[in-house]
Amino acid sequence: MKTRVNGGAERRVSTRWIILLCLASFGLGMLFTDRFPDLNRRADSNRQMISQQRKEQELHVVSEDCTTKKKLDQDKDVMGEVTRTHEALQSLDKTISTLQMELAVSRSSRELTGSNGSPIITASSEQKKKAFVVIGINTAFSSRKRRDSVRDTWMPQGEKLKELEREKGIVIRFMIGHSATANSILDRAIDSEEEQHNDFLRLDHVEGYHELSAKTKIFFSTAVTLWDAEFYVKVDDDVHVNLGMLAATLSRHRSKPRVYIGCMKSGPVLSNKNVKYHEPEYWKFGEEGNKYFRHATGQIYAISKDLATFISINQPILHKYANEDVSLGAWFIGLEVEHIDDRNMCCGTPPDCEWKAQAGNVCVASFDWSCSGICKSVERIKDVHARCGEGDGAVWGALV
Repeated sequence: MKTRVNGGAERRVSTRWIILLCLASFGLGMLFTDRFPDLNRRADSNRQMISQQRKEQELHVVSEDCTTKKKLDQDKDVMGEVTRTHEALQSLDKTISTLQMELAVSRSSRELTGSNGSPIITASSEQKKKAFVVIGINTAFSSRKRRDSVRDTWMPQGEKLKELEREKGIVIRFMIGHSATANSILDRAIDSEEEQHNDFLRLDHVEGYHELSAKTKIFFSTAVTLWDAEFYVKVDDDVHVNLGMLAATLSRHRSKPRVYIGCMKSGPVLSNKNVKYHEPEYWKFGEEGNKYFRHATGQIYAISKDLATFISINQPILHKYANEDVSLGAWFIGLEVEHIDDRNMCCGTPPDCEWKAQAGNVCVASFDWSCSGICKSVERIKDVHARCGEGDGAVWGALV
C-alpha cells in the first residue's frame, strides 16, 4: 500500500513540474519577445534584403543578357556600316580619280607647249580618242632595221594596225623625237618612213641616249593628251611582245586606280664613272654599295591612266636620274601606287620562253638580260616570234 501511495505521489509531482515548465517557457518567450522587438525587425529586414538582392541579381542577369544581345546586334550593325562605308569610299575614290584625271588632262592640254610657245601636238584641240592601251615603242634614228623587224613579227601593219586600234582599243606607235638640227636628213628619213607606214608618234624631244628619262616624260605627256586610255606602255624596239597576253595581263588590273606593272628589280647604285649605268647622283642613295628602290626594268612596263596624267602635269619638276627606269620609279616612290611584279614581262629568249609556251604559260615579253634586249634582235627576233609567239590571231580573241 505504501508503495503505491508513494508511486501516485511521484506521478502527481511529475505532472505539476511539467505544467510549471510549460508556463515558465511561455513566460520567458513573452519576455524575450517584448524585450527584444528589434531582433525580430532585424530578422525581417534581413529576409527582405536577401529577397531584394535576389531580385536585383535576377534583374542584373536579365539586363546583362539584353545588353550583350544588344551589343552583338550593334556590333553587327557597325560591321555592316563599316563595310558599306568602305565600299562607298572606294566608289568615291574612283569617281574623284576620274574627275581629277579629266581636269588634269584638260590642264596638261593647255600647258603642254613647245619652246617657241606653240602647242607640241597639233591635234591637241581635237577630241581625244578612247583606247584601252597606248603602246609606245622606243626607237632611234639609227634603228630602221629594228623597226622593220618588229613590223615583220609582233606589230600589225597597215589596215590591220588601224583595225586593232578601232576594234580592240590597242594603239601602237614608234615614238621618236627630232634631231638637234632642224629638218636634218635624219628627220626627213623619219618623215619618209612615216608616209610609208603611218605608225610613228613624233615627240618634241631632242634624241640622245642620255635623254631617255626626258623622252619618257614627254611620251607619257603626249600620249595622255592624244588618247584617253586606261593604260600606257613603254617598250624597247629590241623586245618581243605577245599583244594578246599583254592585253589580258592589263585587263586583270583595270579596276585599280594607280598601278605600275613590270618586272620589279632593285639593282646596285653604281658610283664608278667608268661603268655603263653610272649614277652621278649616287650620293643621294646613301652609303656606297646601297641599292635602288624597287622599280620596273626599262625594257617594258605599263602604268595606269592617272599615273601617266601625273607625269604629264608635273613633268617640269620631275627629277631625272641617269637611268630612265630609275627615274620612273622615283616619280612614283612617294605616291599611293601599287607596284605589280609580273615576271611574264621579262622572259628570256628560247629556250626559256619556248618551254613556258609549251607549258601553256605564254610570255608577255621576251628579251636577253645580258643585252638589255634581244641580242642581235634584227637577226633573231623572227626566230623568237616563231618559237615563243602566241599566234597572230590571239590578240583578236583577247578580252579587253
